[in-house]
Amino acid sequence: MRRLVAAAGALALLAGCSDSSTIEAEGTPQPEIRVSAAASTREALTACAADFAPGRLRFRFAGSDELAARIRRGVKPDVYAAAGTRLPRALAREGLLERPVVFAGDELVLAVAKDAGGIESVADLARPGVTLAIGSAGVPVGASAREALARLGAGERRAILANVRSSAPDGDGVVGKLVQGAADAGFVYRSDAQAAADDVDVVELPQDLRPRVAYAAGVVKGTRQPAAAQAFVDDLREGNCHDALLTAGFGPPPP
Repeated sequence: MRRLVAAAGALALLAGCSDSSTIEAEGTPQPEIRVSAAASTREALTACAADFAPGRLRFRFAGSDELAARIRRGVKPDVYAAAGTRLPRALAREGLLERPVVFAGDELVLAVAKDAGGIESVADLARPGVTLAIGSAGVPVGASAREALARLGAGERRAILANVRSSAPDGDGVVGKLVQGAADAGFVYRSDAQAAADDVDVVELPQDLRPRVAYAAGVVKGTRQPAAAQAFVDDLREGNCHDALLTAGFGPPPP
């Protein structure tokens, strides 16, 4: 059963850090639920947040690795939602996160700047003069890109990597490189590309190059409001926020 009710009025957006915001439905004051979430979920989660009945949602969006590092340093949000499963599982093994669950899937695609002509396939990335942006090695979108490239022949892979001109901490950063003219193309998740549809074109990857991409979330151990935090994790799996993720270009959890 879904845990949500429709918002009674407009959103209240309270000032906070540059990468965080609080969104709540109008009505009786509710507990604040702090959510550290992958940057690629920003559009979807801010769209659904006002309809979350159990509490006010305060988000911090950043790269999944940065958010995990903050938790390891003692920062205690109520929920951690990551692009990928590796970091949530690692935090659970370290005793910092309850057992994580997969709540959505995504696909790796090639985003191409609108003014970068002639890039219609991964093979085109090996041409001299093409410039490429890629996620940093330690972040999920960067790991996914490297997994895809590892499935190419050695010569083609070396030629593509030789054209890498910049890296970024998340998919938003890769898209930003394309918009700024710092690169012609970059590997991002479909949700990143859909959020920037006015600025980039999308080239699908061949099926045999696509890595499995799953998003996972869990309740951070030590939260003072475990029931409300778990309700949000449940909503990511089935509820208004899950529906918003699908609208934003995410897919259902991969098998």
